[in-house]
Amino acid sequence: MTGQASPARGGALERYEAVIGIEIHCQLKTASKMFCGCSTDIDGAAPNSHCCPVCLGLPGVLPTINKTAVEYVIATGFAIDATVAPTTRWDRKNYFYPDLPKGYQISQYQLPLAANGKLTFDTSDGPFTVQIRRAHLEEDTGRLIHDDRDGRRVSLIDFNRSGMPLMEIVTEPDIRTAEQARRYAEELRLLMRTIGASDAEMENGQMRVEANVSIRPRGREALGIRTEVKNMNSMRAVERAIAFEIERQAVLLDSGGSMRMETRGWDEGSGSTYLMRPKEEENDYRYFPEPDLPPLLTTPEWLAEIKSRLPELPAARRTRYSEVFGLSAYDASVLVNDPAATILFEGALAAGTGAPAKLLANWATGEYMRLAKGGAGGGAVTPAEVATLVKLVADGAISGTNAKEVFAEHFASGAPVASIVLARGFRQISDVGALEAAIDEVLASNPDAVKDYRGGKAAAVGFLVGQVMKATRGQANAAMVQSALRERLDRVE
Repeated sequence: MTGQASPARGGALERYEAVIGIEIHCQLKTASKMFCGCSTDIDGAAPNSHCCPVCLGLPGVLPTINKTAVEYVIATGFAIDATVAPTTRWDRKNYFYPDLPKGYQISQYQLPLAANGKLTFDTSDGPFTVQIRRAHLEEDTGRLIHDDRDGRRVSLIDFNRSGMPLMEIVTEPDIRTAEQARRYAEELRLLMRTIGASDAEMENGQMRVEANVSIRPRGREALGIRTEVKNMNSMRAVERAIAFEIERQAVLLDSGGSMRMETRGWDEGSGSTYLMRPKEEENDYRYFPEPDLPPLLTTPEWLAEIKSRLPELPAARRTRYSEVFGLSAYDASVLVNDPAATILFEGALAAGTGAPAKLLANWATGEYMRLAKGGAGGGAVTPAEVATLVKLVADGAISGTNAKEVFAEHFASGAPVASIVLARGFRQISDVGALEAAIDEVLASNPDAVKDYRGGKAAAVGFLVGQVMKATRGQANAAMVQSALRERLDRVE
């Protein structure tokens, strides 16, 4: 069944329980490949320009272990609260595919570097914990490119990616919904970026998510027959593909069909999965120990040093932001999910201006993220200057409207906040007497709005406040303007 599935009668998840396991491959952020000295800086490189006899699998060569890649996996193990193995070994995973130059992949099978971990994350139904079976190291394959040349279909191979260090992280089949799967992938991506192990950009192939999906009638313990879903190139695609697959399997079973183990791809355009090939079993890979690499031993001293280098992890940071600074769970999550906003917030706090933490967080997740997503400038933003600006707003020395203008100019040019405020003549008007003239003029110019307010339309005062702010070039204290306007409008004349 390759087309869009029609909804199962009554909703698939009302009658069936989904059982989902996630396998994620992360390309590690090392300077050289997993078992040779070739550069990993392959973006934009000519095909097959970053290769050597080792990563091409030529006869007579020997692999050498990349220590940094090993340390990244060990660090990940600590970050997911896993057990790091004192001894691990390498295995050959045998299968034949055009982009696998040796005919096998050096991986880890029986003795992974890290095992029995867990990761907790937020969902719409509250916190959820997934048990992680293993995290191990392996090497990447090459890349097949299918193209039309001279009127015929050809397949080309680029081996630049061959031998890149990969970490594979495999969960237990604990996940029950498509949303949980997406949130898990998002949290793991954030974790990889936080500890510096990977940039984990899905669109660049640095993070690849695969899902094993099966369903079973609710109340039944026996597992259903699973389908592996691949080619999900965004977090949105992860959720959509798994939701579709749950629905597809329910429709198939409801119609009297039977499931078979298979690998399916996700087609973003049609919003459906499609058959790629029958699913392989582990014994199809004919694992055996890698004879060219010795077992890898870890020492307590080495592990302690790696653990000591771990930064504050996302979950701990969210908790600190909520408990210490009073941020809501949502605001803390938005802030922590954006590393640049987090750096800005932490730097502004450290500036010592006395700007309120909650207000700093609002600016980091609001104006800063809005301008940063616009793609223009932003490299010149200084946390201390942002803290200065937010302190001016908190003290009532500058209005919020004017502050946004100042922030935009600082964002674009890096100019000091004080000089921007001085050059633009911004200072908040908080003296009631100084506001009277502007209020008188606005009331006289807008008799219809005055009539509407006195006729029971309380929202009309918002329009009048806006007119006063406009007349004062945004420099009036908005709260004082609203209070003064209400007093004047409520006055019996």
